[in-house]
Amino acid sequence: MSENTMTLPPETVPVKIEADICVVGGSCTGVFAALRAARLGAKVVLLEKSNRLGGVATLGLVGMWHSLFDITHQQQIIGGLTFETLERLEKTGACTTFREPTDYYGIRLNSEELTLVLDTMVTSEKNITLYLQTSFSQAVLAGPGKIEAIVAEDKSGRFAIRASVFIDASGDGVLARSAGMTMRRVDHPQPPTSCARFSGWSFPEGFSLRKCMDKYREELPDLPCGYYWGMPIPNSQLFMLAGTRVMQCDCNDPDEITRAEITSRRQIKAILDMLRREFPDRKFGLETLPSAIGIREGLHVESIGTLTGEELLAGRRFPDAIGNGTYPVDIHNDTDATISFKNLNGTMRVYRGDQCISTERWLPEGQVLPYYQIPLSCLIPRGAVNVLVAGRMLDADRDAFGAVRVMVNLNQCGEAAGVAAWQAMRDGKGVANVDRAETRRLLKTGGAIIL
Repeated sequence: MSENTMTLPPETVPVKIEADICVVGGSCTGVFAALRAARLGAKVVLLEKSNRLGGVATLGLVGMWHSLFDITHQQQIIGGLTFETLERLEKTGACTTFREPTDYYGIRLNSEELTLVLDTMVTSEKNITLYLQTSFSQAVLAGPGKIEAIVAEDKSGRFAIRASVFIDASGDGVLARSAGMTMRRVDHPQPPTSCARFSGWSFPEGFSLRKCMDKYREELPDLPCGYYWGMPIPNSQLFMLAGTRVMQCDCNDPDEITRAEITSRRQIKAILDMLRREFPDRKFGLETLPSAIGIREGLHVESIGTLTGEELLAGRRFPDAIGNGTYPVDIHNDTDATISFKNLNGTMRVYRGDQCISTERWLPEGQVLPYYQIPLSCLIPRGAVNVLVAGRMLDADRDAFGAVRVMVNLNQCGEAAGVAAWQAMRDGKGVANVDRAETRRLLKTGGAIIL
């Protein structure tokens, strides 16, 4: 035995549960996959490594969903479980819509109340068995691209879950990798960000956070660089700031993720120190740090279809379209801290901090792209028999991913994966052979907007 390796003894683990469909990852994407499959009658197991559902929307404090309407704001293009969730939040005032001077529309959410809503939605479904604080360990293969079971681990030890179809909604592609799916790395992944909640977030008229950062940058070298945004939280007196940025970070590397978590918290502390020095008579409080840094981009699973920026920006209509969106092509540069937005109204803006440093048109004057579409094919790994993906590891190139990576888009991918998994289970077919026209019909019947 090499001094740098260790041989473990053979292991026998109990099969804790058998199901029709197993979803790994309890983000909104994973929750919506589980809900959609369960409502079609499947027996579903939903696995989440943390203590709550919601992914980056709850654990990461990113209480922002983007518009459900087309670019003209005349036609609703996103419905389904995203809309159902918002309706539940709206009843308690836990979400509000807003419009920015740039004509951008969005929805602010209270992340804590979203956690409670997701709890209710999942536990109300008798066909879903939920395991929180339970980590995926490995896939047990029955053949190439076919999973017989997964091994998971909780406080009591390791156990197996058998299912007919598996959905990877982990964000990191842990199930797909373990199942032998081909993964693709990108040369310049978008940098991760940690959000934070502050109290006392009130400033004199004309105050500029960017100018204040410039003033204290030498004194506080941990101050972040680049674009930032924030929002008041519905049903709360707190303010959420997404102001950190960890440059040139490979979020697939555990050592790099550790560096990113520590670096982003140092940046948050530097922001707090700056505000206390600039306004010594005011009381600023750091109220909440995220349970996990917000990862924009990691690995992508090579699928039977790759969504390209050229297709997306041309407004291509796909016969297997399962989602629609208007979020711009949003690229966070990992070298110079700029961010570019290629908006569907035809404009392209580049920002440094909160300052727009260039504006041009990528479409002819007066021309807009009402919305784009996401095909089911980019959720079906190449060579998979009973494995689907839903989340940021979907197959898309740099530009297309810059647009589809946000939650309202990935939510729709989760619903589609849940429906397609149910079809594959029902018909005994490989996931690549499901009737995609039926997938669209079933999504529409369940409340999704299929165009």
